Amino acid sequence: MKTPGMAVFKQQNVDDFYEIGEELGSGQFAIVKRCIEKSTGVEYAAKFIKKRQSRASRRGVRREEIEREVDILQQLQHNNIVSLHDVYENRTDVVLILELVSGGELFDFLAQKESLSEEEATRFIKQILDGVQYLHSKRIAHFDLKPENIMLLDRNVPLPRIKLIDFGLAHKIEAGADFKNIFGTPEFVAPEIVNYEQLGLEADMWSIGVITYILLSGASPFLGDTKQETLGNISAMDYDFDEELFSNTSELAKSFIRQLLVKDTRKRMTIQDALNHHWIKPLNPRQAMVKRLSVVNLENFKRQYARRRWKLTFRIVALCNHLTRIMKKGQKLPEQDGRDCESDQEEEEILKRRPRTRKRSSTS
Repeated sequence: MKTPGMAVFKQQNVDDFYEIGEELGSGQFAIVKRCIEKSTGVEYAAKFIKKRQSRASRRGVRREEIEREVDILQQLQHNNIVSLHDVYENRTDVVLILELVSGGELFDFLAQKESLSEEEATRFIKQILDGVQYLHSKRIAHFDLKPENIMLLDRNVPLPRIKLIDFGLAHKIEAGADFKNIFGTPEFVAPEIVNYEQLGLEADMWSIGVITYILLSGASPFLGDTKQETLGNISAMDYDFDEELFSNTSELAKSFIRQLLVKDTRKRMTIQDALNHHWIKPLNPRQAMVKRLSVVNLENFKRQYARRRWKLTFRIVALCNHLTRIMKKGQKLPEQDGRDCESDQEEEEILKRRPRTRKRSSTS
């Protein structure tokens, strides 16, 4: 029986209403394709999520998790958040018809710039904060804020609009509810996730701190050689502002990051604190001038971004080769859970093999 507020999944064939086009991206149990609504000619993105077929199976996503993602998306209507247009369901998949966000990743856009001042950088950070403020005003935590989920609607405009995407891990934080879980991408998760403590909106603020650190320097504050080392660095608060990487970074920017990368959630900046921070909202002309004169370390950012893209590509190729070898041998494919900690074994092996001159210098 349908309960109030539960998402409606249309049982019609999605192909009857949309022309499905080329693939735009894929994840462990989802694939995104460009599509055109036949009745209007409007372009959208169709996200096909593979359903888990039985309680015993670990392949695919549980229907209640898909319902949670859809329920949350149906509550959201904001300039900086991807919007949901329609939902269809068949025997194997749930298909989300989403706003088409075609400008690519923010970090990809920034990696192609010749120079970037902190003033320009904060225009993008401010948009991320605006989207998160809207989420938090509805008591919704994203729980998977990372560069891959910060997209641009259209990069061919003077100030591209940020769109936060992928709400597969998002949760509504109910007052008084005891909510603990381990999920997200190790590089960006907060200490309370690592330590299996009570979770809330504060976890998103930590992730924004990590994203800002990477944006300004190209370095990743807690990244270790393995997932375990990364999580250990987070728990131990083991990070610093390397003088070589942050020589042209303002103290205002460092203050913004320091107040987000705080282990005690009660002392960590809230979304409103972040929006009012003087790096985002200068108090006087002198602070505004500091932002204009301080620059992002784009040279290191580009170097590390290229390494990150190469490594992600290598992961995909390695995984495809691995699955091909299994299928040739006639073995059963390994079953994996869909929405826990996002760190593939192939990635860890690449990190182990890659020579490192300095810890935490890459953006996994």
